[in-house]
Amino acid sequence: MNTVMSYLRLILFFGGVLVGIQVPTFVDQYGKGLASHYAESERSLDAFRDEAVRHFDGDMDRLIGHYRRSGDQVFEEGGDSIEVIYRRNRLLADQLADFRANPLRAYAQAFFTPVPDVQAEVRNDFSYAIRLDPGAIAFGMVSGFVLSVVGELLLRLLAALVLPPPSRTRTAR
Repeated sequence: MNTVMSYLRLILFFGGVLVGIQVPTFVDQYGKGLASHYAESERSLDAFRDEAVRHFDGDMDRLIGHYRRSGDQVFEEGGDSIEVIYRRNRLLADQLADFRANPLRAYAQAFFTPVPDVQAEVRNDFSYAIRLDPGAIAFGMVSGFVLSVVGELLLRLLAALVLPPPSRTRTAR
């Protein structure tokens, strides 16, 4: 039984390491996806920003308001479209700044408060890779250790519940 437990512990440790070293890669790919969506939204706004600079001192909200008050249904709907692009751009800019603020925030955002469509794209297109930088190695080792300890504790608990206690024989003195 000890041999089986040793192998299970090793399997859990290496499984944890393999999963753990994927986490920094996922966070990196999420950051790159976030940056590319932001760059695309910047390009989408360029022409409208030029209009806002020429006519409204660069104020996008005034440009959007002008479109909405034009009295022409097409321009009014265009104002709605510009606002959607503008709000998306502001969201991506804020999220990207938060992501780049520090590594802990990057990890927290990628897993707990992501831009949903960016995270979904990264999940769907995730390319499993082994990054052997110090952060990935450390994250993998810690993940492997935690998984093997938790797994062993669960296996010992299960064994204690299922298996009868070992009989103890008394030795004569």
